[in-house]
Amino acid sequence: MGEFTENVKGMTNEAIGNIKQGVGDLTNDASLKREGELQEKKGEAQYIKGDVEGATGDHI
Repeated sequence: MGEFTENVKGMTNEAIGNIKQGVGDLTNDASLKREGELQEKKGEAQYIKGDVEGATGDHI
């Protein structure tokens, strides 16, 4: 898929996760906050995957 694509997907998921966490805090919605935390972690993993793909030439 490529380093750039994974990094963009990762950054997007991190941003959406942070927004969900903020909204969850404002509305006292623990479920939404937890969903945001998980989405942020998913984004971090995607970003790392993109970095690894870039370092290995997309051979993973």
